Amino acid sequence: MSNVSSIRFAKSQDAAELARLLSPLGYLLAAEDVAAVWGAWKSEGNSALVVQGAGSLLGAITLHSAVVLHRPKPVGRITSLVVEPSARGQGLGRALVLAAEEALAKAGCGLVEVTSHVRRSKAHTFYRHLGYEQTSFRFAKVFG
Repeated sequence: MSNVSSIRFAKSQDAAELARLLSPLGYLLAAEDVAAVWGAWKSEGNSALVVQGAGSLLGAITLHSAVVLHRPKPVGRITSLVVEPSARGQGLGRALVLAAEEALAKAGCGLVEVTSHVRRSKAHTFYRHLGYEQTSFRFAKVFG
């Protein structure tokens, strides 16, 4: 991670870079899309950590924390993780996950869940390598 300045919490000013990083995952976003939902997104218990490189973001991980009735502590969720292709293989993904776990633990979460599309088998291997296990299935239905 020699070209990494730091891992930090994302700011609204990072909207363009976050859109750029997340778009290759299949989320067609513009900076304006991210900026438009930033306030509501943050107020609903969401945050993001980013790896700041020399001139751009090298990676990002998005997090959500929620109180649920069936658990004694809030549940933290990693909702996306992406590392710039040119920066992969340097431990940035692992560093982001560890930083996310620390942030969610500090937020009082007793469990961390990861959502990952069924087609992302390399991501599943990565998470298993970090000690995560598949505990359930996730079903989705898109409206409008």
